[in-house]
Amino acid sequence: MTLAAVFPGQGSQTPGMLRELAELHPVVRNVFSEASDILGYDLWDLVQNGSDEKLKQTEFTQPIMYVGGMAVWRVWQALEVPEPAVMAGHSLGEYTALTAAGSISFADGLRLVELRGRLMASAVDPGVGGMAAIIGMEDHAVIDLCQLMSSEKAVVEAVNFNAPGQVVISGHLHALEDACTNAREKGARKAMMLPVSVPNHSSLMQPARDELAEAIDKAGLSMPAIPVIQNASAAQPADAAILTASLREHVVSPVNWTGSVQTMKSLGVDVIAEMGPGKVLTGLGKRIDKSITGYPLETPALLEKAITSLGN
Repeated sequence: MTLAAVFPGQGSQTPGMLRELAELHPVVRNVFSEASDILGYDLWDLVQNGSDEKLKQTEFTQPIMYVGGMAVWRVWQALEVPEPAVMAGHSLGEYTALTAAGSISFADGLRLVELRGRLMASAVDPGVGGMAAIIGMEDHAVIDLCQLMSSEKAVVEAVNFNAPGQVVISGHLHALEDACTNAREKGARKAMMLPVSVPNHSSLMQPARDELAEAIDKAGLSMPAIPVIQNASAAQPADAAILTASLREHVVSPVNWTGSVQTMKSLGVDVIAEMGPGKVLTGLGKRIDKSITGYPLETPALLEKAITSLGN
């Protein structure tokens, strides 16, 4: 058995998340308390009592998901369970994976994530950008569609390759709506706008990229103690310079999650543990390779199921 730890990104957050896990494992609240001291506001109160709408605002979502992932990881570390042979994180989750793997401190990683969320929220005016999901089309067909429909004033780009036949596109709202219509006409099973107000991972994020890159350079990331598969390359970086260069471009680069899971499989991974709220990455892993067993860990019952199964 070879285990990978994977960390989810935006979209897996929900009001009240990790409450049951925190009741059994005080380390969860401790991690949120540590984060609150750094951020200057009560992150646990926001997660438990904030509205779904507020939790979806990217400047809050990103710290929430980073801290939530680290809280579950620290629960895992405190138990007698296998250590992962490799890690990866989906989109924002790459920052969590790098922190868990020892490439950057928790505090410095949180500061980068908080800055990332603020910069991305302000990179485009409200109502200008967004994201959409295309289900049931080949990756190359979605790429071709985006290239056909994109222009200087109507950006639409394929940015998240989540699983075979599941691609997320990003860009200007009007261009995305047109692309969805075109995709349905070309036979896509589904083509729908997502409740995201920021065109993540598209070239429209260039203003956020520039300032964030400076902060990433100053953070001084080191090679992780546990190998991390990076989103854009779907590969382990050869050295800290390559790791940092990839993270500098992360906000404007595609997320190749299909390739990342395939890389983990090539390294012998047959079990994935999802370190954070939700079950999104568990589901994607099964779609990418049915031979991989996935375990979400967001509740005590799910955690116990994973521990029992891995022990057997």
